[in-house]
Amino acid sequence: MTAIVQLTEVTRSYGSPPVTALAGVTLTIDTGEFVAIEGASGSGKSTLLNIMGTLDRPSSGSVAIAGVPTTELTDRALSGLRSRVIGFVFQQFHLREGATARDNVADGLLYTGAPRAERRERADAALRRVGLAHRIDHRPHQLSGGERQRVAIARAVIDDPPLLLADEPTGNLDSRSSESIVDLLHELHAGGTSVVVITHDAQLAAQLPRQIRISDGTLVSDSHNRVAA
Repeated sequence: MTAIVQLTEVTRSYGSPPVTALAGVTLTIDTGEFVAIEGASGSGKSTLLNIMGTLDRPSSGSVAIAGVPTTELTDRALSGLRSRVIGFVFQQFHLREGATARDNVADGLLYTGAPRAERRERADAALRRVGLAHRIDHRPHQLSGGERQRVAIARAVIDDPPLLLADEPTGNLDSRSSESIVDLLHELHAGGTSVVVITHDAQLAAQLPRQIRISDGTLVSDSHNRVAA
């Protein structure tokens, strides 16, 4: 099976003197997997997300996303790879307050140059996909937290990226809304999307097919036993 994410001996340090956020991480995530990466605050999980999402570059080691080695890519080429391959969902929904759900989701296609009418039509389809057909014309302040996160997910998947990276997607939600978001992620995975959830919540991680734990910048356990010794 082709790897959607391949990290080999990845390190990431910041500052001077350097502080190590990732220490020799080797990790393979295959196409079609649904993975939880769990760790406490300061464990390195956010840095790992940024490396997997090509939002940051490693200090050393190699990264390949969907079979594309990223080490030598220019910033512009990395942006192109992200736009084709990766959708992002964050704990903070990052929605435009004055815009409808439709227009917030349509923003996910701005980089494509598609006409506004096409962007809005596809946004409507994405909102239907996440169960928000009845909220298309609502603005964020008119939506619950769970609904706002669904809008953010619809924006992330509007162009059908093969990889979805979700950073604490239930962190700002009540338990009922959290369950609905996890169910939605399962539906997206069943539809063929590779999903990686970054979380500090061990209970959430336990619901996913593969659980990886990170501590002090090192992978310390993997339910699929793929952590390098």
